[in-house]
Amino acid sequence: MIEKKIYQCNVCEKQYVKFQGKCDNCNEWNTISECVISKKKENYPNIPKQIQNIEIGNIELIKTSDDEFNKLLGGGITKGSLVLVGGDPGIGKSTLVLQLLLNLNEIKTLYISGEESEEQVAIRANRIKIKNKQCFIVHASDINEVNHHITTQQPILTVIDSIQTITNEDIDGSMGSVSQIKDITNQLLTLAKTTNTTIIIIGHINKEGLLAGPKVLEHMVDVVLLFEGDSKNNYRILRSVKNRFGHTPEIAIYTMKENGLFPINNPSSFLLSSNYSELSGVAIGIICEGQRAILIEIQALIGVTNYTTPQRVANGFDPKRLSILIAILEKKIGLKLANKDVFVNIVGGITIHETSLDLAICMAIVSSYFDIIIPRKHCFSAEVGLCGELRTVPFIKQRIDTAIKYGFDEIIISDEQCTTNSRNVKHFSTLEDIIGSYNG
Repeated sequence: MIEKKIYQCNVCEKQYVKFQGKCDNCNEWNTISECVISKKKENYPNIPKQIQNIEIGNIELIKTSDDEFNKLLGGGITKGSLVLVGGDPGIGKSTLVLQLLLNLNEIKTLYISGEESEEQVAIRANRIKIKNKQCFIVHASDINEVNHHITTQQPILTVIDSIQTITNEDIDGSMGSVSQIKDITNQLLTLAKTTNTTIIIIGHINKEGLLAGPKVLEHMVDVVLLFEGDSKNNYRILRSVKNRFGHTPEIAIYTMKENGLFPINNPSSFLLSSNYSELSGVAIGIICEGQRAILIEIQALIGVTNYTTPQRVANGFDPKRLSILIAILEKKIGLKLANKDVFVNIVGGITIHETSLDLAICMAIVSSYFDIIIPRKHCFSAEVGLCGELRTVPFIKQRIDTAIKYGFDEIIISDEQCTTNSRNVKHFSTLEDIIGSYNG
């Protein structure tokens, strides 16, 4: 037996989730009292099956006109899935998803806005240019109204902007509270699975840079996409944080223009500086987002500190990891950085979380420290251990192939990854060996 406590009016029998003095239905006072509802569990229809006997159907995908977005999600948007898109205010979340709806080829879509009116959304749509005449827009902020519009309109793809503006009057808590978001997301997930409607929900980011709301929100949805970048610049990075239907992590890079967001098909060419004049303090590394290798430019600047404690500044890279690499350079290479400020910048504004850039960052610091120039056709891909040894990184073949594709004639990796005999690849065992080859 399942028991649930509710509050019910003794006159009209209207039920409430919490106590109140007056009944809204019959306008009587002091008629609401607590009662317990019991429900008997039914027999469960499903029985465990042997895994080899379970039939797997074909997964239906919605192909958008954005090839980068399709690649990010493993080929397209899976029908019946619940997708969460998060990002800072003004970063372009609403523009991106509205653009996806407007560019679908005569597929019925629904845009539910809890923040803006239909006219405000239409103004943005006209700026982007409307190609899909089957795109419907409605303003709604109540979950029951949202459910009604989805079930009656029966769209293939629905966007809800945003999850923090949708409320359920039957649930305690203000708009955007933990209890509200959990209940609304659960209803939307059930609706997506039962009606085979794909639902994209937009979420806000808090001041710590994390998705606002309970962590369970990210566990409930099928896909989590984070929109990164500076609203003052014209580039954006869409990062796949969770994807039950494709590879993670993957990224797609967009540039913002007056009439919408446009994907950049070759991220390496975008992230590498167009100025190929040889300068000290610059090194090229290779990262892997999913199974895509991307070339990254790292800049470093070393200067005498004016403070008691030297500055350690990392843009786009973990400052704690930078401190470790500086300690390795001091101990194993003999760099005197105790009275030096160290600034490291990842060009393009992208944030890197993997350790395959260790070697490139060390080489950029060494280049700035000794004022030596690393040839622009040299790149690096290796993790640096605490003893100064070079360690392996995954997907080394993809990294090497990408570097060769962009004309790099010397790719430096760990000698533990002697997986290729290409004349473009050089293997080293320690950081000291590499720096000695550049510094004589």
